[in-house]
Amino acid sequence: MNNPETYSFMRELADSWGLLAMTLMWLTFALWAFRPAAKRHHDEAANMIFKDENDG
Repeated sequence: MNNPETYSFMRELADSWGLLAMTLMWLTFALWAFRPAAKRHHDEAANMIFKDENDG
């Protein structure tokens, strides 16, 4: 990888498409966490510390 042109190309690729890929992944994870179907799981996780071992 001693070729400066290869380094410049890889750097430009990472700067443009890498940023786009990371942004799309972040948006996907954020929307997945806040989807309406996840409410039950979030409520269960939030109240888990209040459950007694004998409650089931």
